Amino acid sequence: MITTSGLSKRFGTVQAVRSVDLDVREGDRYGLLGPNGSGKTTLVRMLLGLVYATSGSISIMGVSVPRHLHDVLPRIGALIEEPAAYPHLSARANLSMFDAAGPSGPGAGRRTRNQRIDAALEQVGLAGVGRRPVKAYSLGMRQRLGLASALIRRPSLLILDEPGNGLDPRGISDLRELLLSLSAEGVTVFLSSHQLAEVDQLCTRIGIMDHGRLVLQEDLSLLRAPTGQVLVETPDPERALALLDGTVEHRDGTTLLVRCDDPASLNARLVGAGIQVSALTPYAKSLEEVVLAVIGTGSDHIDVPLPPSLPPSPPPSPPPSPPTPTNPDIS
Repeated sequence: MITTSGLSKRFGTVQAVRSVDLDVREGDRYGLLGPNGSGKTTLVRMLLGLVYATSGSISIMGVSVPRHLHDVLPRIGALIEEPAAYPHLSARANLSMFDAAGPSGPGAGRRTRNQRIDAALEQVGLAGVGRRPVKAYSLGMRQRLGLASALIRRPSLLILDEPGNGLDPRGISDLRELLLSLSAEGVTVFLSSHQLAEVDQLCTRIGIMDHGRLVLQEDLSLLRAPTGQVLVETPDPERALALLDGTVEHRDGTTLLVRCDDPASLNARLVGAGIQVSALTPYAKSLEEVVLAVIGTGSDHIDVPLPPSLPPSPPPSPPPSPPTPTNPDIS
């Protein structure tokens, strides 16, 4: 659906994007993650022909971009940074003007315009206020209107840059459900974000940007596969430590992180020794751990959920105290 090869962009002496090889497949819900300033927005703008690459190539739906972007633009819905609108006009009037000025293609045309406007406003939760002037809208409502403009042509590909900006928790939840429903209908979703919690719940595939480079690109299910470690919760951690000496990689109170490929045999060993087991679960990495492993903890511009009780890679004893995380952005 989207591929780039050696894609780079330089602004004077600043190298904003460095040789990115992007691979977004048809049907993906692809999340592009990274701190602010990592090059995400510049990359997205190059995909849409809003910024020309310094070097490299882009292909969208098998078409070279930006040379032949007009051939696929009618099938792309996009929301880049803050949505633009005429504030004195209603949402309906703005969508009508946007649709009339846009490229022709499947799903476009005057005959179906009103129906498509109705459907788009309904999808983003603005059906009851579509005739209100946009200047009376909150930031979250303007963001919803931007999403409506991306959906009015019933696109095959959605390209969204920070679509959750300005949305409250209910709005973010509604956005997630909307994108999941569109994906179920066959729409490919590509979005950039710095909100790990939302990407974790929505996306099937991720790319991570850092200092202009794509430092990781993989299916989320593979990144969160079992690690060969087991979390054991026991009211008798001292006896468990003694029994499992050499395989316990970390302890956090009554919870042990044990190196083991067979949770059932581990449980049988503990129970056979008379040690009570409250819970025993295979340990898999969170998206937070995956991201911080490749970009480090030095940036405060990427929103992460509160960390799990155990660190991703426990060092030899005693482990240092983890840094205090920032709270997720729920504004």
